[in-house]
Amino acid sequence: MLTDRQAVDRGGVVRRHELTDEERKLLPPHIPRAATGRPPRAEDRRVVNGTVHKIPTGVSWRDLPEHFGPRQTVSTRFRRCALDGIFTRALHQIQARADEAGDIDWLVQVQQVDCCRTLWS
Repeated sequence: MLTDRQAVDRGGVVRRHELTDEERKLLPPHIPRAATGRPPRAEDRRVVNGTVHKIPTGVSWRDLPEHFGPRQTVSTRFRRCALDGIFTRALHQIQARADEAGDIDWLVQVQQVDCCRTLWS
């Protein structure tokens, strides 16, 4: 896995917030297939990278760079995947695979919070 999430080299162009080829190989089982009999849909890599770009940057859909494809396509696919639970299932399965391989070090912290009544409550 890529440890430095700052940049990915794409044919001489370095872009932040994109998946590497290695990371992208983990996604196909989680991405729904295109419906048959419809016009070809936008390339999955571009759409997924558009989503990966939007989340950490907080850019509005309307300001999404054009190289990720039509913003309506990226936002619609993102919404459908979120509603269908695809992101959650993918995260759990990828984490489980990485945990089995010993690639994750789990750290659990428990913090105690004490509450008390004040004179004014």
